[in-house]
Amino acid sequence: MKIEMICTGEEVLSGQIVDTNAAWFGNQLMDLGIEMERRVTVGDRLEDLTAVFQERSLYADVIIVNGGLGPTTDDMSALAMANAKNEALVENTQWRETLEAWYSDRGRTMPASNAKQAQLPATAIMIDNPVGTACGFRVKLNRAWLFFTPGVPHEFKQMVQEQFIPFIQQEFDLEETTQLQKLLTFGIGESTLADELDQLPIPEHITMGYRSSMPHIEIKLFARGENAIEALPDVTARVKAVLGDALVSENHPTLAAEIHHLLLQQKKTLSLAESCTGGLIASQLVDFPGSSNYLQHCLVTYCNAAKTTLLNVSEAIINQYGAVSIETVEAMASGARNILDSDYALATSGVAGPDGGSDDKPVGTVTIALASKSAIWSQQVHIPINNRSMIRTITCAIAYDMLRRALLGKDPVANYSFIKKR
Repeated sequence: MKIEMICTGEEVLSGQIVDTNAAWFGNQLMDLGIEMERRVTVGDRLEDLTAVFQERSLYADVIIVNGGLGPTTDDMSALAMANAKNEALVENTQWRETLEAWYSDRGRTMPASNAKQAQLPATAIMIDNPVGTACGFRVKLNRAWLFFTPGVPHEFKQMVQEQFIPFIQQEFDLEETTQLQKLLTFGIGESTLADELDQLPIPEHITMGYRSSMPHIEIKLFARGENAIEALPDVTARVKAVLGDALVSENHPTLAAEIHHLLLQQKKTLSLAESCTGGLIASQLVDFPGSSNYLQHCLVTYCNAAKTTLLNVSEAIINQYGAVSIETVEAMASGARNILDSDYALATSGVAGPDGGSDDKPVGTVTIALASKSAIWSQQVHIPINNRSMIRTITCAIAYDMLRRALLGKDPVANYSFIKKR
């Protein structure tokens, strides 16, 4: 089965918005063992949309079309599809009634422009959208089914999960037994990983892929068929042996997700004192429902006065060693943990740039400390990247990894190949 994606919209084509739908969709397919063959982005131009529908329908089995189903004049997906099939747009009475009921239930009158969203190509099969005003639809053209979806991310994702995936599973009989193993790494580059892992013998019907999402590299082992699935644990064990300390999670997409899982599992509590990361550690954790079970508080103590007043860091320590120092960050972690007697506390301080560095502490110098009820661990590193956002992101990852290792009974301070200890 050949699956392609057509993304529509001038704002996507020009880079005014990042197309997160396409990345999410590709990852969903990969989890099913399906690789997307091609992705095309087209602006809001009727002729271009019509042409690309006609062209790609000659080669693909399924094409998911994202966007262009709204009520405004630049939403042209339905009309372009009708033109591609040389047929008229016809009002779908069921969706027209759904739209009117949607507005009526909210005490509003449906704007005349919304009636456009019930106009579908004559041979289209309507697809319900329970969370928005744009219905989807599917149409057969040449060899391909074109499956039209709204561009609003939460509407798109629900339609893919509840309707698109069941459709392709039924239409193309995707019944082969499959299994996917994901291994998340940190601290080692993709090329180095490939050099080491490509030497491993991989049995037939098991494939290994890489997904780079800085600061992580995710390795995917996909097994197709019973024999491959039976061999997968042995292959996974050999891959893990090569990865060593670079392996930071199994089947969790981020280190934050791994920490969330471990803290809930072990019923431990956490406090945070963030300076250079500015609340980023806390923000990633509170994305997960249930984080209130372990996250007690986060103090963003950006200035020295906040460190001394809120965390009880001695002014003498800051004056002697500086805000970016092992001594200061250890005092920050201890102060944060003491407030509510948390099981653990993380603290960060650093020079994220682009200014503020010195010969002694250049941009990218960060200090991280982890405090427990019995010990404090800390490290000062230099992240050799001149990018403020990435320095903060990597600092968060190091902090998470320190906590992860402590929760697993390991030395919290690890070595990372691209990060220098100072």
